[in-house]
Amino acid sequence: MLSFNPDNVSLPIGHYINGKHRQGQGNGLGVKRPSDGRVAGELREADAALVDEAVTAAEYARNASGWSQCSPRERGAVLRRWADLIARDGEQLARLEALGSTRPIAEVINHELPFTAEAIRFYAECADKYSGDLLPTHDASLAMLVPEPYGVIGAITPWNFPLSMASWKCGPALAAGNAVVLKPSELTPFSTVRLAELAVEAGLPAGVLNIVQGSGAVTGSALVAHPLVRKVSFTGSTQTGAQIMSQAAFHGMKPVTLELGGKSPQLVFDDAGDIEVVAQRILRGFTANGGQACVAGTRLIVQRGIADALVSRLITLCQGFQPGVTWDEHSRYAPMIDQRQADKVQQMIRQAQQQGAEVLVGGERFAHTGDGYFWQPTLLSAVNQDNPAILQEIFGPVLTVQYFTDEAEGLMLAAHPTYGLCAGVHTQSLARAMRAMRAIAAGTVWINRYGRSGDFIIPTGGFHGSGIGKDLGRQAFDACRRYKSVLIDF
Repeated sequence: MLSFNPDNVSLPIGHYINGKHRQGQGNGLGVKRPSDGRVAGELREADAALVDEAVTAAEYARNASGWSQCSPRERGAVLRRWADLIARDGEQLARLEALGSTRPIAEVINHELPFTAEAIRFYAECADKYSGDLLPTHDASLAMLVPEPYGVIGAITPWNFPLSMASWKCGPALAAGNAVVLKPSELTPFSTVRLAELAVEAGLPAGVLNIVQGSGAVTGSALVAHPLVRKVSFTGSTQTGAQIMSQAAFHGMKPVTLELGGKSPQLVFDDAGDIEVVAQRILRGFTANGGQACVAGTRLIVQRGIADALVSRLITLCQGFQPGVTWDEHSRYAPMIDQRQADKVQQMIRQAQQQGAEVLVGGERFAHTGDGYFWQPTLLSAVNQDNPAILQEIFGPVLTVQYFTDEAEGLMLAAHPTYGLCAGVHTQSLARAMRAMRAIAAGTVWINRYGRSGDFIIPTGGFHGSGIGKDLGRQAFDACRRYKSVLIDF
């Protein structure tokens, strides 16, 4: 039985530095449970002094422990043990995740935990598989490209998938020999601390992975600006990513990996196939995690020949959703993370209506959910390209519906002036799918599916305002190393 009482869960509240828990002396931040609005605990924000302690400890531990100098196979072995411990303590981690985040307990058990452990295993295997290179030169010389870790990497993760996002950041960075100081979202701080505890239990030297808690404005800024942080990896909003990029340039010209916002199209042609299959695919694309995912497919662009049938089916499916607290094993639909996000969804829907959009279904919070932040799946029709619901990322279960007649019009509507994270193309024509894939400016294009698989070799990352660089794949591992050119005459 997966259901649990959230009041009986012991929470690891605070920071984790040098293998020890620290409470800190900064501003108090109340952490609320999204399912019922109750305060789960209070954090003491890490100020610049505590961030300095964490980063300094990471730099010292990386050198003193030999983590950067040990054989790649040794690092891989530690990471594999870490993944095994995550699987061993899966129920505890799942409860911490479900209690304080938007993730229902069954979703955490079935998706987040396997994903987190397998991502770390993937990068454990990368540790000794990818090396430098010999380069062609004159016969009397030898050129080498030698990889080495950056040192301390500052990682900042979002609130929507705390465990799996931590694995994206920590797995490649640690496998490459770096130390990591990770700041999880102040809205979802609990599970990441336990993850770090398990890393030390697995044999990661204390201090090589530290956790600091706090807001982006205070803790995040201090982490990005710290002179010993040599690279920054961030997942979150485009606006915050731009600020981080500016800070990183100002404080030492640090490289950044930024996985940012999206407003991804789902382009459905009239030869897409079974309407029920396509409708379920579209539905999952914008309602998963309550629409709170940067990759959410929130712009339906459908050819007129099947538009009525598809939209009618989507309306019926949306009406079947039932809210439920995240600690109930039967719950499948996520709440908004907090009141602020729920208010933003409402405001965006109202703005869209004021500029001509029509609510086909939803458009309101669920009734009878107490202080939980549950929002109805919503379809908006009659939206044009300059409607705010098209232009701006809502980060909620809101799908805009647009119609097209021919391929050229569909591709024109799929384009976006700001974002280029993901796109879905639904058609049984291989030629049409390939033309659409080439035409759409997005870092990931899914064809006849919508959403990531468990293939960690496939990188993810956006174009334009959706980010710089890649998470996952070999590319994420390579991004955690810098390359030194060596030329030897003999």
